[in-house]
Amino acid sequence: MADALRAIGATGLRVPPLCFGTSGLGGMPDTYGYDVGEVRALDTVRAILGLPDGFLDTSRNYAMGRSEARIGMVVRELGGWPAGRILSTKLDRDMETRRFDAARARRSFEESLEALGLERVQILHLHDPEYVSDLGEVTGRGGALAELLRIKEEGLADAVGLAAGRIDVMMPILRDWDLDVLITHNRFTLVNRNAGPMLDLATERGISVLNAAPYASGALAKGAAAHPRYVYQEATEAMLAPVRAVEAVCARHGVPPGAAALQFSMRDPRIAATICGVSRPERVAETLAWAGWPIGEEVWAELMALPFATDDPEATRVYTPG
Repeated sequence: MADALRAIGATGLRVPPLCFGTSGLGGMPDTYGYDVGEVRALDTVRAILGLPDGFLDTSRNYAMGRSEARIGMVVRELGGWPAGRILSTKLDRDMETRRFDAARARRSFEESLEALGLERVQILHLHDPEYVSDLGEVTGRGGALAELLRIKEEGLADAVGLAAGRIDVMMPILRDWDLDVLITHNRFTLVNRNAGPMLDLATERGISVLNAAPYASGALAKGAAAHPRYVYQEATEAMLAPVRAVEAVCARHGVPPGAAALQFSMRDPRIAATICGVSRPERVAETLAWAGWPIGEEVWAELMALPFATDDPEATRVYTPG
């Protein structure tokens, strides 16, 4: 996909249109409903980094550090970060106290570098400010966001951004801070467009968008019957009804719903890259196949005519970090 590389802000960094999310590779059964062992996780990281333009996303707090630790095991096995690949990770709050001041941001970054076995990263986000004890620690003078920009100034990251859920928390930060990139998740899918206004704001400000969780945390990829969960929650029939409507259209045209869900994100000009979580090595090849699956305009016309929600799909979610 080298011919399809997209710019990240004005940084000069260019990324492929597909990124692989690795939160589940640390083992997060409370979030995903299943666990992932170390052997399978390492094989999956190897599959991602085996791609000539492999792009992966992780975070300091995913599985309480196990995601980064397992990626770091493969990095050390390879003798260092392989050329041509892209890494995105995130600064995180103290998970016990929820403090997120500048000192915590710097410690988070240092912990990431140690776990990953690296001296710098390409993309670094400030993560989940909606869960901190005091948002002023993040946004105030000399706070965590200022430290994020300082890390970039020191040459330790090529691009810096914001990765969070609630758009009412994200949009003021995106207006007020000079960021290169953002990650939104679960909020721009075939069945929910909550992040639409934020994508417009990002385009206006020259901020690149990485759209994560196009499958609504799995239902659009694995099927509502096989995986009756929606945005990390056990799903009711009402929650799954929009997913079943997508499945019905796709079934009539012989299109995998996962391919439609993925390409819905990839075909939006406001989105630089789409982040798909994977927890098995074979999912990497499957994702690439779905990205290239032929979907006719008549199918898109039917899919785009389906109703969609604009509320926050995670409003009732009970957050757990495991």
